Amino acid sequence: MRPATAALLFLAVPALARAEQPSIALSLQDHHFTPAEVTIPANTRVRLVIRNLDPTPAEFESDDFKAEKIIPAGAEVWVLLPALPQGNYEFHDEYHEDASKSRLIVK
Repeated sequence: MRPATAALLFLAVPALARAEQPSIALSLQDHHFTPAEVTIPANTRVRLVIRNLDPTPAEFESDDFKAEKIIPAGAEVWVLLPALPQGNYEFHDEYHEDASKSRLIVK
């Protein structure tokens, strides 16, 4: 294999892997995630795409699956979830603990 071909293959493989990951869209408004309950397949990495519709920053956080990401006001970010076993996992806006908790259901 020529070096140029090997380099293209090296770059293409991660792009293909990313394209196959399921993606779920969430929005954050009034410090609440919508939808408040999300179901994903077990043992599969999933990308959450989160749009903050609030005029203040937020922080997506889960102590259950160890994830956190700051979401600036009016911005969109993504969080790559690990391949989780079946179960129920909580996530919330760390900056607004008084807001209701959301739930990730892994089946």
